Amino acid sequence: MAPEAQLNWLDGGAPAEISGGTTWGMPFARGAVAGAGGISVSDADGRTVPSQAWPLATWPDGSLKWAGIALPATDSPSAHYRVMSDVGTPPAAGRPPAPEASPAPEPAPQVAVTETEDTITVSTGTLDMVISRTGSALFTSLSRGGTVVAEDARLVSLLQDGVPEGPGNASRHAFTGEVAAVVLEQRGPVRAVVRLEGAHRPDAPADGRQRSWLPFVVRFYFHAGARSVRMVHSFVWDGDAERDFLAGLGVRFTVPLEGQLHDRHVRIAGAGGGFLTEAVRGLTGLRRDPGDDVRRAQVAGQATPPLEEWSEFVSTRLHLIPAWGDYTLTQLSADGFELRKRTAAGHGWVGISGGTRAAGFCSLSTPGGGFGIGVRNFWQSHPGQLDIRSAATAQAEVTAWFYSPEAQPMDLRFYHDGLGQDTFEDQLEGLEITYEDYEPGFGNPHGIARTHELTLFAYASTPDTRALAADVEASSTPPLLQATPEYLHSAGVFGDWSPVDRSTPERAGLEDKLDFLFDFYAGQVEQRRWYGFWNYGDVMHTYDGDRHAWRYDVGGYAWDNSELSPDLWLWYMYLRSGRADVFRFAEAMTRHTGEVDTYHAGPWQGLGSRHNVQHWGCSAKQLRISTPAYRRFYYYLTADERTGDLLSELVDSDRNFLGLDPTRKVRPDAATYRPDRSALAVSLGTDWGSLAATWLTDWERTGNPRSRDRLLGTMADIGALKYGFLTGEALYDLDKGRFDAGREAISVSHLSAVFGLVEICSELVSLVPDAAFERAWLQYCRLFLASPEEQVAEVGRPLDGIYLTQAHSRLSAYAASRLGDAGLAAGAWLSFAEGGEHLNHAEAFTLRKIEPPYVLTPVDEAATVSTNDAAQFGLAVIQNLALIGEHLPALEPAP
Repeated sequence: MAPEAQLNWLDGGAPAEISGGTTWGMPFARGAVAGAGGISVSDADGRTVPSQAWPLATWPDGSLKWAGIALPATDSPSAHYRVMSDVGTPPAAGRPPAPEASPAPEPAPQVAVTETEDTITVSTGTLDMVISRTGSALFTSLSRGGTVVAEDARLVSLLQDGVPEGPGNASRHAFTGEVAAVVLEQRGPVRAVVRLEGAHRPDAPADGRQRSWLPFVVRFYFHAGARSVRMVHSFVWDGDAERDFLAGLGVRFTVPLEGQLHDRHVRIAGAGGGFLTEAVRGLTGLRRDPGDDVRRAQVAGQATPPLEEWSEFVSTRLHLIPAWGDYTLTQLSADGFELRKRTAAGHGWVGISGGTRAAGFCSLSTPGGGFGIGVRNFWQSHPGQLDIRSAATAQAEVTAWFYSPEAQPMDLRFYHDGLGQDTFEDQLEGLEITYEDYEPGFGNPHGIARTHELTLFAYASTPDTRALAADVEASSTPPLLQATPEYLHSAGVFGDWSPVDRSTPERAGLEDKLDFLFDFYAGQVEQRRWYGFWNYGDVMHTYDGDRHAWRYDVGGYAWDNSELSPDLWLWYMYLRSGRADVFRFAEAMTRHTGEVDTYHAGPWQGLGSRHNVQHWGCSAKQLRISTPAYRRFYYYLTADERTGDLLSELVDSDRNFLGLDPTRKVRPDAATYRPDRSALAVSLGTDWGSLAATWLTDWERTGNPRSRDRLLGTMADIGALKYGFLTGEALYDLDKGRFDAGREAISVSHLSAVFGLVEICSELVSLVPDAAFERAWLQYCRLFLASPEEQVAEVGRPLDGIYLTQAHSRLSAYAASRLGDAGLAAGAWLSFAEGGEHLNHAEAFTLRKIEPPYVLTPVDEAATVSTNDAAQFGLAVIQNLALIGEHLPALEPAP
């Protein structure tokens, strides 16, 4: 019996409230649902709830494959939900009849959008935002119940023109974001999305010159009934790393205030659920007591009693109590924040307190309303800062700094002088010693990006601290609905995987190893402090057992940048387990690798950078890092528009081969090869696998005939090659989108199949009927780990370049499954066992604690010293279990 389409809250039980609504993505089996228009959602009691659905992808037959679904805000979310198709049954067939539904609730609020020539106004039924189509303001006003709680929202940045090495000063120049375009992407009735684009311009142009920089995209998300708005900010670094040093980047809001200073409430979240709860003019701790009711009201954030009810010892001396108008929280590292305040500019700061990891939330409010802001992954993405300014005036300001102006200016210059590596020959020598693929001018961050997520709260009055704590949690860990692993698997998406199965000791042993590897890496992120503005979400490549440290300073062994597909490993771990911690880890990696490790502007737009000490440092700019194979999981599971932007950026990525040959340093015909539109050398492994992922994703999302034709055409060409995938490389005609199928050569690389090719080919074989392509892929899968004698018998020569045996055991597993070959299945498990080196004995899955003085702080070590090994082990286990799990021999279980 197929599982029903039940949706559960990712992080456990239902939250107490969904203040901003929720959006997620879910798949449907081929042919099961005609379109998104017939989708409905019911709660745990069978009541239909308001919802909005839209297509994210379709199957080749035109039926719905993925849909984005949104629910409105609610103060009583259901423990779980069910999705129904237009015929009144869950998308997966075969479930028993549902109980009779209760009557539908009263009509819920809807998102209303009003457009004029100059503005877009969005109302959720609880709050209203007015967005101007031009100017510096991201929004003109945010109001609740007719009261404006914030206005004139704008992006701000600081550009510093140098970093003095000794005594000396550098100038800082202030910039403000200027909106150039506003697009209404969705208009309700449950969800509306407004996209703004622009760039930062100088507040005071130097020498009369207007310079813009840091192009940005901002989206505001509105759900029916919501009292909060989600904001997603993305920017592209387009500065000159040699002379431009970012000294601050944030978003600023003006907060209008009325009433007495002692009724203006400041709330700043600290660590562990704690809050600073103060008023601009404090009434507690004075030498004279204003009265119990007065003190209790102020601390609770309520209006204080009329002055005539106070003790006159206080009410007549209010003007002698300082008003604290400015507050600042700085989080300059992952391990410490500081809070301070002052009465006003020109006066000294007074320290308040400090702590470890601030939640990234503050609010400024009165009994008549107020504004709050939460920055997601605040301490993880340090250095961050929260400012409240001029709270003792009628026009206060709240600024959330994504990059704190109190941190060292951002220095993105390359980390060494080139070491004399001026020729390809020299650079290949460098590769031999530090594994770094250096080339002058290529360690350039121009074009990388970063995304920040925020939640803006419109308050009718000052909330109590329990309500604020819930808002902090919602902004830090947004509530998300997800389908069960069983349902996801039944829909037939993402190729070869299966839900976690511990039904035998052998299966349980492998599941334990998978859990160990994930838990180890999650622990390493914390112990090694893999946090920071450009770093959060990535992991290191290889370990240095002598120093008891990851090789953070050794060329190509430092940041991993998706090498050998840890992104895929994590997402398949999530699909089969439904674990929230795995999802959040994979989410952070997807945000990082899709933004920071990939270029979004400049000569390498659409390409990613290979592993390096700096995320942008390697000269290998390739599709295997930017591939949609790593991003589409998050896009489809969450319907995230920003990830959709990243996928769309890559649609024409085949054009990159005109400007940059990825194998220029090792090409045998380097002396004669020149990129030509009709004869571009493209590998059939990492290159075509990335292009196929791009074209498939775009075809499914948009129906783009160019992507469809290039995908199907190159598949046919690979099938027509004499040696299929074993050919290794073919000449690609950019204008026709086809390969020259006349090449007769054999060239095999151990890297060809470990950057998503396995997963994409599996999907394509089941998705698109092409017998010749399937034969070519099965031949590659059969022969890669076959004996030299078998290889000679079929293609006339043994295959070179056969490494990563354990990783490639899943090729044999795929062939065994498709061909029903038990002998090949047994060989696949043997290759898995023999090819894992240190990953197939019990000692490899135990931790060793290293204590000072050998390290700075206590850390764990494991025999798993390479992310390559971990990711490929994980993928081999997951896919082998799904394909040939019934042939699993007795393996030594993990402890």
